Amino acid sequence: MNEVHRDYWFPVKRVGWGWGAPVKWQGWALIALYVGSIVVAGIYFPPRQNLPMFASSALIATILFVAIVALKGEKPLAWRSSKS
Repeated sequence: MNEVHRDYWFPVKRVGWGWGAPVKWQGWALIALYVGSIVVAGIYFPPRQNLPMFASSALIATILFVAIVALKGEKPLAWRSSKS
């Protein structure tokens, strides 16, 4: 593994397109922060009482999560097939 790959928090998936499980603690911390933000949104904006605010909060958290993963993850250039 060369120096460039050591800075990735999320490697590309071996099959398909996208990212796999985190390889650094920062990636796991990001996932915990994302899940925590959804839980907090559910507490402050209960979906049964305030669905638009909960959905908006979850959408913002998801957009931020995906953006950070895209910045800190290895670049998935093409669909990866299980066939060699």
